[in-house]
Amino acid sequence: MSRIRVTKPVALTALAGVGACLAIVVVPSAFAGTTTPAGGTCTIRPAEKHSEAPLSCLGVTASLDHLPAVGEQATLTVDVRAQTDVKHAGLSIQLPPALRMTGKASGLAAPTTDTFGQRTSRTLALTPGTRTVKLKVKAVAAGPAQIQADISDIDRPDPRRAGHDSVELTVGRSEGSSDKGVAVTKADASPAHRPGAGIRPARPVTPKAPAPGHASTASAPTSPRATAAATSSAQVCVGGAFRNRFQSAEGGSWNGKANRDEPVSNVNITLWGKPTANSGTQKLATGMTGNGNGKFNLCYTPSTSAISQAWVEFQTQAGRMWSVVDGSGRRYATATYSLNNISGNTNLGNVYANEGQSRAWHAFDTLNKLWWNRGSTTTCWATSQQDGHCTPITVQWYPGSTDGTYWTTNDDKIHLADNDPDSEHTTVHEAGHALMGKLYKGWWPNVSNCSPHYVNRTSSTSCGWTEGFANAVAFHTFNDTTYYWGNGSSMNLANDRSTNGIDSGDACEARVATALVDLWSQVDGGWTKSNTMMSRTWQSSFREYFVNDRPDYGLDSGTTARNILYNHTIQY
Repeated sequence: MSRIRVTKPVALTALAGVGACLAIVVVPSAFAGTTTPAGGTCTIRPAEKHSEAPLSCLGVTASLDHLPAVGEQATLTVDVRAQTDVKHAGLSIQLPPALRMTGKASGLAAPTTDTFGQRTSRTLALTPGTRTVKLKVKAVAAGPAQIQADISDIDRPDPRRAGHDSVELTVGRSEGSSDKGVAVTKADASPAHRPGAGIRPARPVTPKAPAPGHASTASAPTSPRATAAATSSAQVCVGGAFRNRFQSAEGGSWNGKANRDEPVSNVNITLWGKPTANSGTQKLATGMTGNGNGKFNLCYTPSTSAISQAWVEFQTQAGRMWSVVDGSGRRYATATYSLNNISGNTNLGNVYANEGQSRAWHAFDTLNKLWWNRGSTTTCWATSQQDGHCTPITVQWYPGSTDGTYWTTNDDKIHLADNDPDSEHTTVHEAGHALMGKLYKGWWPNVSNCSPHYVNRTSSTSCGWTEGFANAVAFHTFNDTTYYWGNGSSMNLANDRSTNGIDSGDACEARVATALVDLWSQVDGGWTKSNTMMSRTWQSSFREYFVNDRPDYGLDSGTTARNILYNHTIQY
């Protein structure tokens, strides 16, 4: 959830050919908070001064005394800062597979080890000030690595009572060869995809994919497909299944998220290669991974009996309907090992996304869940756009990002911070803002008293409407009423008239969100009719939506619908 901030008046770029003038509106972080910080004086912010993340009463910073190479040790210092008393603060530290804890660290639990590295945690009783925890780490493998530290109030889950920090480095093989930062935008498949006989790591540099543009036309994800130069018995085909290992806040907790291993659907893929030993690199075939299973099969008919060299590249783009990009606007790409002198059919088995790109692919695949139940009567995201004139949803994320969490009308882009993709609810909440922007054809209501705002507290009817709709999109997509944050904390927002701790009325976004999902599921037979109405008439409040517009479009606003609202403390 997010506050809405108007920065400076400018004209909004026309969406899908429909012009609209609007001030730039930034719709920041999902669930800006659930309780007002003690005294309203908390001022801890992320290191990035331009971040839209809410100010917090808790903060954490992580640092290494030096960058270790393979076989070397370093000291990791984690500083926890508090501006209020916290009885049960949970400190969680995660090391990547390239690093290992050595020795004992005071008060930290014995580390657990899995595919994602090592995790350790500790519960602290905090008073205003700074606490420091130090531990020794050893580099055990070369390559990109990220250290993560989280602090949160276990009793009061809330981004305003939590902090996240990370250290990105590239571990070198020899002394002095390690560097700051990681490069994962274009990378090889995860080591889980081991080369077999006749397969070796790809050496050639593939041509850079064209940068994503503002798609005046966009192709929608469909069933698996592939293109080839021709069709004959001499076809050479490369197949397999594309998968991603990631950590999920859904099903996790503050000190450990759930490990997932899932196929990635509707990924744009390309078979690159050299048809002959003397030819240059060419695009041999294109396609998409299968919906629900991540399977692919790309074929090419060479002029000889075999293809000299070939490999498959997967990009974080689905048709031209959505994509995930880095801070420079480039899509992420994972490439398989290259195959040499191949003929007939080759099955690569499971190909895993590069582990450094895991969160990019998780955010990408999360949008699949919204796409297939988006409530549109066209092949676009919203009924307001006609087939062949769609605009995409674009998500920006990169390791260690503090540029999040928000969507802005200025660039029609979702900005996710470092661990945001771990929460599918956060990704879809921000996509809900983007969806409303498309339904409203670039118009945005004049939102007041929304900076800051709290999910369970009264803000304004305009803030309750825009934020409540985005929450409802997430709840509708996942068929629940629980919100999850990227650090693994969660809160169930189910409510009725007897619920304590949630303000009443349509200026409270939790009430609006749950009333909406109940209307869609219990009265409207889904949300398609409601979304179609929103694409034709635009609302500044839930009252306008329910009282003024639903009756005009044949949606129930009678006794059954009003009883739903009454149950959520909204009366008109």
